[in-house]
Amino acid sequence: MTLSQPATAVPPYANNFFLARQPILNRQQRLVAYELLFRTAAERNNASFIDHTEATATVIAHASELGMGRVVGDQMAYVNVDTVGLMSDFINFLPTDKVILEILESVKATPEVLERVQELKLAGFKFALDDVVAESDDVRKLQPLCDVIKIDIKDVRPGALSTLTRGLRHPRQKLLAEKVETMEEFQQCLALGFEYFQGYYFARPVILSGKKIAPSQLTILHLLDLLSQDADTQAIERSVKHDALITLNLLRLVNTPAVGARYRINSVGHALVVLGRRQLQRWLQILLYVKSGQQHEFTSPLLQLATTRGKTIELLMEKLRPGQRVCADIGFTVGIMSLMDTLFSVHMKDVLNSVNVLDEVRSALLHHSGDYGSMLSLIEHLETDSDGQSLSRMLHELQLSPSELYAIQLAAFDWVNDYAHGMQ
Repeated sequence: MTLSQPATAVPPYANNFFLARQPILNRQQRLVAYELLFRTAAERNNASFIDHTEATATVIAHASELGMGRVVGDQMAYVNVDTVGLMSDFINFLPTDKVILEILESVKATPEVLERVQELKLAGFKFALDDVVAESDDVRKLQPLCDVIKIDIKDVRPGALSTLTRGLRHPRQKLLAEKVETMEEFQQCLALGFEYFQGYYFARPVILSGKKIAPSQLTILHLLDLLSQDADTQAIERSVKHDALITLNLLRLVNTPAVGARYRINSVGHALVVLGRRQLQRWLQILLYVKSGQQHEFTSPLLQLATTRGKTIELLMEKLRPGQRVCADIGFTVGIMSLMDTLFSVHMKDVLNSVNVLDEVRSALLHHSGDYGSMLSLIEHLETDSDGQSLSRMLHELQLSPSELYAIQLAAFDWVNDYAHGMQ
């Protein structure tokens, strides 16, 4: 799917919101859900917030109108609700089979709230209890009605996480660790029995001294070098044939509906012609993130994040530099390469020494400089809890509106979902 200007239907209130997805992983570090976060793009102080009823109604309408399958693919969506949201009729617009309602810590367990949660459970909704940092009357009353208990590991009193976990553990509920930012924190929470994990620990590079890039990955990087140098087709074919795994994956790819071949293709040369160089380059960049023998490639959070970054920057470049196909392809490369230090467990400069890239790509990846670097910074801020004012400023510098970014995000999510289904 190629989009010069994403023709995505954007609700009018998209001008006031930024959409962010935060991945939720299981114990095997596979992607199982996203928490959807909607932050206001307006620059407001605390005294000028719109009332909670309007805010909650807008967020729920925003989430339901997107179509959850577009935003989260095959995963579940966690959507925050406050007391007003719980009690409102707006909540019925959300699909019960795709959404887990996340009860905010501000919600008090009044008889009316408890009755409403029971009613929504009977209607098919599942619930998570958000930001638990200690046991309390509200937690004790709401816990039996929830399917997931989210513990904010950063705000739990030092040394109290183990005791709190034991007190909250229940066979009918899953514990989710929020704000897991390092591999050490993940290992600690894993040992404490948490089932789910939220945070970007999986995307943080853990540099291993003396670590070398695997031979199969070096082969892919060599192929990417050949493509960047516009090598002849025979040289590319010879390089592909030297690696049985790449050959097998290439033939598998060109014989899927995603590529659209009319009849079965069994030769490497024919496969390269059908795929074309641009698609071959893209596929190789994605293949770097796929482990040998991995069954469900697109449940890898690192692969999901890298491909989404790549497609988003590509579409941003198409918007800002219409008709400049090369710039869009460079944008995809910047996005998908931005996590290769994590993938390989080596410094980014060592990754870039293994493959020939343009100076613009190198500057963006090492220093976040230039237009590509600015776009990468924007996406990284979207992924985290950056405030709306910072995001508004970054968009202003790129001369983009929140609604334009929103349309591009949806188009990128669509492309990644389509690609994932085509590879299954």
